[in-house]
Amino acid sequence: MSQQPYQAPDNKLPGFLTNINYDQWRDIRFREDKTLWAASDSSFKIRFSHPGFFYHQSVVFNEVERHIKSFVFSADLFDYGRNKFQEQLTGDIGLAGFRIHYPINNPAVNDKVAVLLGASYFRAVAKDQFYGLFARGLAVNTALQGDEEFSAFKEFWVIKPGKKDKKIKVYALLDSPSVVGAYEYVIQPGKETLMEVNSTLFIRKKIEKLGIAPLTSMFFFSENSRFEGRDDFRPEVNDSDGMAILSKVGEWIWRPAVNPKDLLINSFDVGTPQGFGLFQRDQNFDHYQDLESRFEVRPSVWVTPKDDWGEGHVELLQIPTTNEYNDNLNVYWVPAKSPEAGEKLNFSYTLSWCPASSKNPQSGYVTDTRIVRGDYDKDKMRFFVDFQGQGISAFPADKNLAADMSTSKGYKVLEHQDFIQGKKPPVDLRAFLKDETKAVTETWTYTYIP
Repeated sequence: MSQQPYQAPDNKLPGFLTNINYDQWRDIRFREDKTLWAASDSSFKIRFSHPGFFYHQSVVFNEVERHIKSFVFSADLFDYGRNKFQEQLTGDIGLAGFRIHYPINNPAVNDKVAVLLGASYFRAVAKDQFYGLFARGLAVNTALQGDEEFSAFKEFWVIKPGKKDKKIKVYALLDSPSVVGAYEYVIQPGKETLMEVNSTLFIRKKIEKLGIAPLTSMFFFSENSRFEGRDDFRPEVNDSDGMAILSKVGEWIWRPAVNPKDLLINSFDVGTPQGFGLFQRDQNFDHYQDLESRFEVRPSVWVTPKDDWGEGHVELLQIPTTNEYNDNLNVYWVPAKSPEAGEKLNFSYTLSWCPASSKNPQSGYVTDTRIVRGDYDKDKMRFFVDFQGQGISAFPADKNLAADMSTSKGYKVLEHQDFIQGKKPPVDLRAFLKDETKAVTETWTYTYIP
């Protein structure tokens, strides 16, 4: 395929389906009695999503058992609720995506554990979690001049699991103007839902910036990033509250999420990291007070490369938002060399959908970041950073731990001096706790925009 010109997918949808709103689309539900493998002894079940609303591009779904069998759309597969347009749906208009069900919380209930829906987006949950952030198959030319290219999964092959199987295997074909990709996902639901990802990318034409293992989430406001003029009963609103990296040399880095006034891009030159991801560290209900959204039980996702990806950097993209409905927090790994037409690239990694507590560094990690202006000098800012962890808790109460703080952009860490006057560029801050010369916590980093 990569040797041929890109062919845009045919849109089989009737025009009215592209114009329905979210409530109309949500009212269309797949009939449980039509569930794939409902009568089998497999613990995994498959249900499908109806095209329409945002989901205009249909996908081909193939079941693989003794042979390959395609699953064809029919209006009889769905309950249309209050909608009255099902009689207008004739022929095969395709499927928008599918959901994987598995008894992750209760042996008698087939919970929705993963959803593959829209372009190359998908998401999952671990035990006792609510859905939150998304992962993607690939990011192409994100945060560059011009339009981002959204690659899409156009066809899936799902291997039917046996009675005793705890994993399900999904193959996916990705396609877009610049790249074709072959993906294998081995998904194991549980207290930590694991996705083993093996991918091969065939480059059609040079790509300026490739984003590997991209994650996208929502951050509206929290204790370190208030939204001006908000009228909200909730103290915090976010699916993820920060990004974590475990560098190649073993340094843990934490970057609290913000809702910036302007587009904010940070690069972390860590080569191939041992891991990176978006976390929801604050798991205290009192800090959110939202009985419907349940932000405190949204999953964190940790990316673990299986091999050496070469030189590159982790990029954090934060986009201004005025509401909680836009995913404005993105992280991905970018190779140092832009891929050329004709190249074949391989990337293997594990996605862990889990509570943040299972991945936090045990030595010491950041729990809170608070920022306030000086009492008398409004040009001064005060940063309060709280650390905790088994490592620092093990020190005796009278142990002196020093704070190692640094900054960039010509600023200094000050106590009683004025900030530099005039035009103030963004300030990069770093801090960690140390025992004499040895670091005992992860490194807190922050970009403050005066």
